[in-house]
Order: sequence, then C-alpha cells, then structure tokens
Amino acid sequence: MALRTLVRIMILSAVFLTIGFYVSQDENRDKDSLIHEEPIPEQEQPAEPNKGSSNYEIPDRPDSGLSTLIGESVHEVEKVLGKPARIDKSSYDYDWYIYNLDLNKYVQVGIADKRAVTVYAIGPDAAVAPFTIGMPLEEIFTSFSIHTNISMEYDGNSYRIELTDTDVNTMPLIQFGDIFAQLYVDKFTSSLSSVRFIDAETLIKQRPYEIAYRGELIEAEPLASEEWHEVEGGVEKQIFDLTNVLRLRHELEPLKLDEKTAEVAYGHSLDMFESNTFSHISEKHGNLADRLKKAKVVYQAAGENIAANYMDAPAVMEGWLNSKGHRESLLNEEFTHIGVGVHHKYYTQNFIQKWLE
Repeated sequence: MALRTLVRIMILSAVFLTIGFYVSQDENRDKDSLIHEEPIPEQEQPAEPNKGSSNYEIPDRPDSGLSTLIGESVHEVEKVLGKPARIDKSSYDYDWYIYNLDLNKYVQVGIADKRAVTVYAIGPDAAVAPFTIGMPLEEIFTSFSIHTNISMEYDGNSYRIELTDTDVNTMPLIQFGDIFAQLYVDKFTSSLSSVRFIDAETLIKQRPYEIAYRGELIEAEPLASEEWHEVEGGVEKQIFDLTNVLRLRHELEPLKLDEKTAEVAYGHSLDMFESNTFSHISEKHGNLADRLKKAKVVYQAAGENIAANYMDAPAVMEGWLNSKGHRESLLNEEFTHIGVGVHHKYYTQNFIQKWLE
C-alpha cells in the first residue's frame, strides 16, 4: 500500500491576541482614555533548554499527582478530588469538571466517555508532579529534555508535533509514557504558571502546535449553535475563576462579578464575531467607555482585554498573562469588578473600579 501524503498544518491558536489594553476614566475624574499598544517583550531565558537527541527515551508516567488521573474513570477522579463544583461543556468532546472551591488548588478535569482525558492545574498548591507551580524555567530546562519534534502513532495514523523556539520557551511539551505535559511559562517571572496533562487523542484534536501527519487528522465533533452557547457560558465562568487565581497568586484582592459589565463584554465579543473584526473600538457601539455608558454602568476606571482564536479559557488566560498590557489589567489593584463575555472563540474581559459606597 502506498504511503499517504504527508500533510502539514499550522494552527493559529493565538495570533489574533491584541497587544495592549483599553483604559477609561469616568467623566467626573478624567476625560482621557487610552489604547496602549506595544510588542510583546522578549524574555531573556536563564538557560538554554536541553533539546535532547532525535532518538530519545521517553520517561515513564509520573507515579503521583494529578497526571495519574489521565485515563481513570469518573469514579476514581471523584475519589481523589471529590464532586466537582460544576461541570462545563468544552468544544473538544469532553466536559470540564471544575474544582474551584479552593483557588489555591484550582483544577479542571476533562471527562470524555466517563474517563479523564486531560487535567489543567494552575492553583499554586496543585499536585502537578514532577513539576511544581512556580518552578523556575531554568530548573525545567536542566531537569527535562525539551524536544522540538515529537512523533507518535495513534489509531493507525502517524503524527509529528513540531515546536517553534517560542513554543519551547513559553509552552514546552514533554511526553511521559502515553500522556503529555503542556507547560505554560510566565515570561515575566521565568517560572511555571500552569500545567495541562493530556492524552494523545485530545492533544491531536486541540492542536496547540504545528502538526504534520500521515493518514487522517482526528478532529473534535462540530457543535450546534445551542452547544456553542453552553461552551461559551462555561468559558466565561472559567475565565472569571482563573482571573482570581492569578490575582491571589500576586497577593491581590479577587474581583467580583458584575452582571451589567458582563453583558457589555459579551456584546463586544458578539459584535467582533458578527463583523469579523478585532478591535477595542466597534463601528456600531464605540469604545469601552461608550459601551459602559450605554449600559448605565457606573465606575471610576475601566479596562478591557480582548482575544480571539485561543482554544479555551486556560489558553487565553495564559496568553493575556504573557502580554504586558493585558497583564497590567489582570493584575491592576484598583479594579474591583469584572464582566466576561465569550462568543465562539472571541473573548472579552471588562474590568471596572466601582465607586465606594
């Protein structure tokens, strides 16, 4: 049988992230508003990664920690973590079991066909062996071989995952036995921000890296419009949770949810989707200050983060964290409330500082 053609695809998982943020002051304080744009800063790395050889030995799966849940039944997951606080639908054939009662141990477990296929952990006390949240990048590079090409066979197909230099420094991928660890690195602290453990099938469906393959490319089932609505609601809740995980990590007060501000945020994501644009300024509804005024949101100061084409809430949050303008909004100590709006893969965060009562 002749070999099928080798196909290469580039997944644009983050290219439309805006570089900057929008800030507005209430008319009674300051009439100035600002859209701040600048390139993502290059982070000097403390050490070069050990990229290993082309023929490398794959280490065994960790024998402790959250990665051991991959492949386990819902019953086993709940034996370890308890009942989830809620269950959110994803766009990748699994449901997220959300464990957010203790933000210091925040975990999301993806369940498909009653088994765990992925685990995302960002809480500073989450058990992510052989890693730890906050682990220095230099220690990761010296302790693990980071490979730019990872080949695997799955379901009769051949796949080769290809990491760019940027991937290696900000989102390296490490194989442990039959699972993978996708590491999210905080460029500004050169440390591990979060970890996503994932099985091969789910990694292929999500395609966060460039991938070459022979055979057929496994893809997630397409969603109907009502299913997208479920996914969007879950992503909004996750972005709210993850925002507060990051704020607590930096010793800031958590934000409260503001429903009117959330409606403004959703309206902007919907508008960007329908108009096929990507901007803080809408031709129909104006800038953030205009939109908040129309919704009768009373505030002292406000800010906005937007993004598009990220695969899910963890990915977009780590993208915002690694961009200076977005990071400043996320970690602004003056903001007190937030509204999150998601439509398909357009994401909007609106932050406000309310007047003291």
